[in-house]
Amino acid sequence: MRHELIDVLYTYRHAFSSDKEPLGTIKGHVVDITLNIDRPYHPVLRIPAYPASPRARKDLKKHILELIQLGVLIKLAHNEEALSD
Repeated sequence: MRHELIDVLYTYRHAFSSDKEPLGTIKGHVVDITLNIDRPYHPVLRIPAYPASPRARKDLKKHILELIQLGVLIKLAHNEEALSD
């Protein structure tokens, strides 16, 4: 049932979201996310990074910039160089 609801919301996402308020945003609510950086690390975090193709990196940068424009991500001083070409 939940999967079907998610499918309907995604199919008709334009009725439930906008560029300024993407699907899943709720104004007026603050969510506190605590990240655990203690050892032992989760197995997924132990997998070494792999290089992305130039095309994949370009698409990833584009997506990250869109998330910044939507306010989903916040740009920090130390990562601005990584997003500029």
